[in-house]
Amino acid sequence: MKINEIVRLIKGTVLSGSESLENEVKIAFASDLMSDVLTVKIDNLLLLTGLVNLQAIRTAEMSDINCIIFVRNKKVTEEMIRIARENKMIIIQSPYSMFKVSGILYNAGIKPVF
Repeated sequence: MKINEIVRLIKGTVLSGSESLENEVKIAFASDLMSDVLTVKIDNLLLLTGLVNLQAIRTAEMSDINCIIFVRNKKVTEEMIRIARENKMIIIQSPYSMFKVSGILYNAGIKPVF
């Protein structure tokens, strides 16, 4: 599924990486525990999280994750956006809960890691 379609489905706001919205993702992982994220070794993974701090961006960078959806309308800082842009990451905010975003994406055909 193309990321721009995901943005539409979850009523998202793109904060970084708008030039890459035609990219596709097939698998997503939802977690607020960045130690769990580090254990997932899958290419082209979409991360859903409510953890809004630099650790989320740095964990995504270390895990080669280039698209993060921040759920529950959590506000991303300017520093997070700057680092995401430097790393060519797509950052999206959604007003929905992690459970709702996960359900929407699952129903739309995005596969879970496990």
